[in-house]
Amino acid sequence: ILACCAPQCDVYDFTARPIVQSVLEGFNGTVFAYGQTGCGKSFTMEGRMEPELRGIIPSSFVHVFEEMSVHSEELQYLVTASYVEIYNEEVRDLLGDSKTSLQLKEDGKRETYVAGLKEVPVKSVAELMNALNVGLRNRQVGATLMNADSSRSHSVFILSVEQARKDGDGGMIAGKLNLVDLAGSERQSKTGAQGERAKEGIKINLSLS
Repeated sequence: ILACCAPQCDVYDFTARPIVQSVLEGFNGTVFAYGQTGCGKSFTMEGRMEPELRGIIPSSFVHVFEEMSVHSEELQYLVTASYVEIYNEEVRDLLGDSKTSLQLKEDGKRETYVAGLKEVPVKSVAELMNALNVGLRNRQVGATLMNADSSRSHSVFILSVEQARKDGDGGMIAGKLNLVDLAGSERQSKTGAQGERAKEGIKINLSLS
């Protein structure tokens, strides 16, 4: 258990670092923040621009590219980013141009995917941060009594890493990292939500249950 005053780097090392490392070894992993609105989920996941305040998402970006640089002589990589939100039970692409709802489908391996979701190739931490910031600008937020910038949707930043040996020995391995910022669970009596905000809160609580 981490102390309430634990620095962001300790939060990352304790919770997310082993998961991100496993993704670099060809596994899928998910990190998510869950709790009441206003408790600090988005700060934990996103943080601030200063290195000491980096959240789990940007820290994972740095981790991935630092690890790639260590093995760059023998391995080649393909990294792509996607960013999706679930708002009022509709799936929306935060990096795409279309505002229409996307559909969840199942592939031949019985794995769920979002049909039509845009995948952006990235070659640096800076390009990943740009994709993150584009998505954050498109995400649904709104004010309640408990949080002036309350996330009104769940968001999932998907980082896919494919790697293969440059000498052609062995096949390709792929891992996928899902970085999830859940909208806060709410009590209408505390948030003071009315009208559209109240409807959003009902949808949020339903999707969290």
